Order: sequence, then structure tokens, then C-alpha cells
Amino acid sequence: MSCIFCKIISGELPSYKVYEDEFTLAFLDINPVNPGHTLVVPKRHVTNIEAVDEETLCQVVKAVKKVGLSLKKNLGVAGYNLGVNNDPVAGQVVAHLHFHIIPRLAGDGFKLWPQKEYGDGEAEAVFAKIKI
Repeated sequence: MSCIFCKIISGELPSYKVYEDEFTLAFLDINPVNPGHTLVVPKRHVTNIEAVDEETLCQVVKAVKKVGLSLKKNLGVAGYNLGVNNDPVAGQVVAHLHFHIIPRLAGDGFKLWPQKEYGDGEAEAVFAKIKI
């Protein structure tokens, strides 16, 4: 087993476990954006959101909600960002599906990404390609 998250799940590696149930584990990120930055992972190894079955995904999202509520209640944060990096080009470093829950405070200086505007006709062209 070479997946670092699978080693955390099995207890082979230590972690600060924030939440655990039959399907999921939530633990503090070792390189947090802000204090309380938590990762929520399915206990079953799946590489990314495209590979996970719907039941497991629902269980992970339920755990994300519980952890987010705990962060707001117990850390007094104003809100939180949710993030999933899907594939290396998007910043996924560990090939095991994981949701980042990043606590936010006013003025914390954390910026996600710069926003851009579509050029003439660009939104329509993209929409036509991706509409399901």
C-alpha cells in the first residue's frame, strides 16, 4: 500500500482525526491554508471524483457537511471553502479522492484564483460543448 491516505486510514501513519464513520475519515491537513484545514476522504481507495460510486460520494459529502458545521461552531469561523483537486494538472498531489475544507475568516488573505471574463462568443461555444 503506497497511498499516504490509505496508510492514514489503516492507522499505519498518524493523523489528527477530526471525524470518522464506516465510510469516511476526516483529518487535519499537515500543510494547512488556515488553522482547521481538514481533508475528508473515503475509506475505500478511489483516485478521484470520476472513479467514486454515488453511494460513497454521498457519504463523503455528508461527512464534509458535519466537519464544516463543526468548524463554524467550534472554531468560530465565518465560513469555509470546499475544494477537490481532480487530476495532477488541477493540483491533485495524492491520488486518493479528498475534499479540502478550508476555514475562512474575514481578512485572512487567502485567495482562490483570479476571475476572468469570457470573450465575444466564447461562453456560447463552451456551453455548446459541455451541455449534458
